[in-house]
Amino acid sequence: MAVPVSGPIEKFGFDTVFEATGEVRFATPRPKRTFTAEEVEQIRRAAEAAGEARAMASIANHQAHALEVIGRAAQQALPSLAGVAHEHRVGSAELALACGRAIAGAALDKFPEAPVRAALEALAREIEAAPRLIVTADAGLTQGLQVVLDETAQAVGYPGAIQVRPQAGFAPHAFTLDFGDGSASFDPAAAAERVAQVLHAALAAEGLHAEPLIPGGGTPAPDTQEP
Repeated sequence: MAVPVSGPIEKFGFDTVFEATGEVRFATPRPKRTFTAEEVEQIRRAAEAAGEARAMASIANHQAHALEVIGRAAQQALPSLAGVAHEHRVGSAELALACGRAIAGAALDKFPEAPVRAALEALAREIEAAPRLIVTADAGLTQGLQVVLDETAQAVGYPGAIQVRPQAGFAPHAFTLDFGDGSASFDPAAAAERVAQVLHAALAAEGLHAEPLIPGGGTPAPDTQEP
Protein backbone atom coordinates (compact mmCIF):
# COMPACT_ATOMS: atom_id res chain seq x y z
CA MET A 1 0.00 0.00 0.00
CA ALA A 2 1.52 3.32 -1.06
CA VAL A 3 1.87 6.05 1.53
CA PRO A 4 1.07 9.55 0.23
CA VAL A 5 3.90 12.04 0.61
CA SER A 6 3.17 15.70 1.22
CA GLY A 7 5.64 18.42 0.25
CA PRO A 8 8.83 18.21 -1.80
CA ILE A 9 11.14 15.29 -1.24
CA GLU A 10 14.59 16.27 -0.05
CA LYS A 11 17.47 14.38 -1.60
CA PHE A 12 19.92 12.61 0.63
CA GLY A 13 23.21 14.40 0.69
CA PHE A 14 26.73 13.39 1.67
CA ASP A 15 29.17 15.41 3.71
CA THR A 16 32.05 14.30 1.47
CA VAL A 17 31.86 13.42 -2.21
CA PHE A 18 34.73 11.52 -3.92
CA GLU A 19 35.74 11.27 -7.53
CA ALA A 20 36.14 7.88 -9.22
CA THR A 21 39.83 8.31 -8.80
CA GLY A 22 39.40 8.70 -5.05
CA GLU A 23 40.01 12.41 -4.94
CA VAL A 24 37.66 14.51 -2.87
CA ARG A 25 35.27 16.48 -5.06
CA PHE A 26 33.36 18.19 -2.25
CA ALA A 27 33.62 18.27 1.53
CA THR A 28 31.26 20.03 3.96
CA PRO A 29 33.20 22.53 6.09
CA ARG A 30 33.63 21.14 9.53
CA PRO A 31 33.20 23.30 12.66
CA LYS A 32 36.35 24.99 13.67
CA ARG A 33 37.82 23.32 16.73
CA THR A 34 40.87 25.48 17.33
CA PHE A 35 40.93 29.23 17.86
CA THR A 36 43.62 31.84 18.04
CA ALA A 37 44.22 33.82 21.20
CA GLU A 38 42.50 36.85 19.64
CA GLU A 39 39.42 34.79 18.75
CA VAL A 40 39.28 33.33 22.26
CA GLU A 41 39.42 36.83 23.72
CA GLN A 42 36.60 37.99 21.45
CA ILE A 43 34.47 34.97 22.37
CA ARG A 44 35.18 35.60 26.07
CA ARG A 45 34.18 39.24 25.81
CA ALA A 46 31.02 38.38 23.92
CA ALA A 47 30.08 35.79 26.53
CA GLU A 48 30.75 38.21 29.38
CA ALA A 49 28.66 40.91 27.70
CA ALA A 50 25.80 38.49 27.16
CA GLY A 51 26.01 37.28 30.77
CA GLU A 52 26.18 40.81 32.07
CA ALA A 53 23.14 41.79 29.99
CA ARG A 54 21.17 38.84 31.36
CA ALA A 55 22.27 39.68 34.93
CA MET A 56 21.31 43.35 34.58
CA ALA A 57 17.91 42.39 33.18
CA SER A 58 17.39 40.06 36.15
CA ILE A 59 18.47 42.78 38.59
CA ALA A 60 16.09 45.27 36.96
CA ASN A 61 13.23 42.78 37.29
CA HIS A 62 14.05 42.20 40.96
CA GLN A 63 14.28 45.95 41.58
CA ALA A 64 10.91 46.56 39.95
CA HIS A 65 9.34 43.80 42.04
CA ALA A 66 10.96 45.14 45.23
CA LEU A 67 9.72 48.67 44.51
CA GLU A 68 6.23 47.33 43.94
CA VAL A 69 6.32 45.49 47.28
CA ILE A 70 7.68 48.58 49.06
CA GLY A 71 4.96 50.74 47.50
CA ARG A 72 2.21 48.39 48.65
CA ALA A 73 3.68 48.23 52.15
CA ALA A 74 3.97 52.03 52.34
CA GLN A 75 0.40 52.44 51.14
CA GLN A 76 -0.81 50.08 53.83
CA ALA A 77 1.31 51.81 56.50
CA LEU A 78 0.18 55.39 55.77
CA PRO A 79 -3.12 55.17 57.71
CA SER A 80 -1.30 53.82 60.75
CA LEU A 81 1.38 56.49 60.38
CA ALA A 82 -1.31 59.18 60.21
CA GLY A 83 -2.79 57.82 63.43
CA VAL A 84 0.60 57.90 65.13
CA ALA A 85 1.15 61.49 63.95
CA HIS A 86 -2.26 62.50 65.32
CA GLU A 87 -1.49 60.90 68.67
CA HIS A 88 1.82 62.77 68.70
CA ARG A 89 0.03 66.08 68.07
CA VAL A 90 -2.44 65.35 70.86
CA GLY A 91 0.39 64.44 73.23
CA SER A 92 2.30 67.59 72.32
CA ALA A 93 -0.81 69.68 72.94
CA GLU A 94 -1.34 68.03 76.33
CA LEU A 95 2.28 68.71 77.24
CA ALA A 96 1.94 72.35 76.18
CA LEU A 97 -1.19 72.70 78.30
CA ALA A 98 0.55 71.19 81.32
CA CYS A 99 3.50 73.55 80.89
CA GLY A 100 1.14 76.50 80.47
CA ARG A 101 -0.72 75.62 83.67
CA ALA A 102 2.55 75.30 85.59
CA ILE A 103 3.85 78.63 84.28
CA ALA A 104 0.54 80.39 84.90
CA GLY A 105 0.32 78.99 88.43
CA ALA A 106 3.83 80.16 89.24
CA ALA A 107 3.11 83.61 87.81
CA LEU A 108 -0.09 83.95 89.84
CA ASP A 109 1.74 82.92 92.99
CA LYS A 110 4.41 85.50 92.27
CA PHE A 111 2.04 88.32 91.22
CA PRO A 112 -1.42 87.53 92.68
CA GLU A 113 -2.77 91.05 92.16
CA ALA A 114 -1.83 91.23 88.45
CA PRO A 115 -5.07 89.71 87.03
CA VAL A 116 -7.25 92.05 89.15
CA ARG A 117 -5.19 95.05 88.07
CA ALA A 118 -5.44 93.99 84.39
CA ALA A 119 -9.21 93.47 84.71
CA LEU A 120 -9.70 96.91 86.20
CA GLU A 121 -7.65 98.50 83.42
CA ALA A 122 -9.61 96.59 80.74
CA LEU A 123 -12.99 97.64 82.25
CA ALA A 124 -12.06 101.30 82.80
CA ARG A 125 -14.46 102.54 80.09
CA GLU A 126 -17.34 100.40 81.35
CA ILE A 127 -17.02 101.27 85.02
CA GLU A 128 -16.12 104.95 84.70
CA ALA A 129 -19.71 106.01 85.52
CA ALA A 130 -20.23 103.43 88.30
CA PRO A 131 -20.13 105.04 91.77
CA ARG A 132 -18.83 101.88 93.40
CA LEU A 133 -16.84 98.79 92.46
CA ILE A 134 -17.00 95.71 94.67
CA VAL A 135 -14.18 93.17 94.37
CA THR A 136 -14.92 89.77 95.91
CA ALA A 137 -12.22 87.13 96.29
CA ASP A 138 -10.81 84.60 98.75
CA ALA A 139 -9.16 85.92 101.85
CA GLY A 140 -5.68 85.02 100.61
CA LEU A 141 -6.05 87.28 97.57
CA THR A 142 -7.74 90.24 99.27
CA GLN A 143 -4.80 90.90 101.59
CA GLY A 144 -3.05 93.97 100.28
CA LEU A 145 -5.40 94.21 97.28
CA GLN A 146 -7.09 97.45 98.38
CA VAL A 147 -3.96 99.56 97.96
CA VAL A 148 -3.17 98.05 94.55
CA LEU A 149 -6.69 98.68 93.24
CA ASP A 150 -6.77 102.25 94.55
CA GLU A 151 -3.52 102.98 92.70
CA THR A 152 -4.84 101.34 89.53
CA ALA A 153 -8.14 103.25 89.75
CA GLN A 154 -6.27 106.51 90.04
CA ALA A 155 -4.10 105.60 87.06
CA VAL A 156 -7.08 104.81 84.80
CA GLY A 157 -9.13 107.75 86.05
CA TYR A 158 -11.86 105.86 87.86
CA PRO A 159 -13.45 108.24 90.39
CA GLY A 160 -15.68 105.76 92.25
CA ALA A 161 -15.09 103.88 95.47
CA ILE A 162 -13.56 100.40 95.46
CA GLN A 163 -14.47 97.89 98.13
CA VAL A 164 -12.61 94.61 98.58
CA ARG A 165 -14.58 91.83 100.25
CA PRO A 166 -13.14 88.45 101.20
CA GLN A 167 -15.49 85.53 100.76
CA ALA A 168 -15.08 81.81 101.29
CA GLY A 169 -15.66 79.39 98.44
CA PHE A 170 -13.57 81.19 95.83
CA ALA A 171 -10.85 79.20 94.08
CA PRO A 172 -7.26 80.42 94.55
CA HIS A 173 -6.62 83.64 92.59
CA ALA A 174 -10.27 83.81 91.48
CA PHE A 175 -12.28 87.02 91.90
CA THR A 176 -15.42 88.88 90.80
CA LEU A 177 -15.79 92.56 89.90
CA ASP A 178 -19.29 93.96 90.44
CA PHE A 179 -19.92 97.51 89.18
CA GLY A 180 -23.72 97.67 89.46
CA ASP A 181 -24.63 97.58 85.77
CA GLY A 182 -22.59 94.48 85.19
CA SER A 183 -19.93 92.20 86.54
CA ALA A 184 -16.81 90.33 85.46
CA SER A 185 -15.18 87.29 86.97
CA PHE A 186 -11.95 85.38 86.65
CA ASP A 187 -11.18 81.80 87.65
CA PRO A 188 -7.76 80.46 86.56
CA ALA A 189 -8.85 76.82 86.78
CA ALA A 190 -12.02 77.43 84.74
CA ALA A 191 -10.06 79.46 82.17
CA ALA A 192 -7.51 76.67 81.78
CA GLU A 193 -10.33 74.15 81.35
CA ARG A 194 -11.95 76.27 78.62
CA VAL A 195 -8.63 76.49 76.79
CA ALA A 196 -8.22 72.72 77.03
CA GLN A 197 -11.74 72.13 75.71
CA VAL A 198 -11.20 74.43 72.73
CA LEU A 199 -7.87 72.77 71.93
CA HIS A 200 -9.31 69.26 72.19
CA ALA A 201 -12.24 70.26 69.99
CA ALA A 202 -9.83 71.60 67.36
CA LEU A 203 -7.77 68.41 67.46
CA ALA A 204 -10.89 66.26 67.20
CA ALA A 205 -12.14 68.29 64.22
CA GLU A 206 -8.75 68.00 62.56
CA GLY A 207 -8.60 64.27 63.17
CA LEU A 208 -6.37 62.49 60.65
CA HIS A 209 -6.70 65.30 58.09
CA ALA A 210 -3.81 67.43 59.29
CA GLU A 211 -0.91 68.67 57.19
CA PRO A 212 0.64 66.09 54.82
CA LEU A 213 3.02 63.61 56.42
CA ILE A 214 5.34 64.15 53.45
CA PRO A 215 5.38 67.87 52.54
CA GLY A 216 4.99 68.33 48.79
CA GLY A 217 4.28 64.64 48.33
CA GLY A 218 1.02 65.20 46.52
CA THR A 219 -1.18 63.84 49.28
CA PRO A 220 -4.89 64.67 49.07
CA ALA A 221 -6.02 67.94 50.59
CA PRO A 222 -7.85 67.69 53.90
CA ASP A 223 -11.63 67.42 53.81
CA THR A 224 -13.42 70.70 54.34
CA GLN A 225 -16.87 71.31 55.76
CA GLU A 226 -19.09 74.31 55.51
CA PRO A 227 -19.43 76.17 58.85
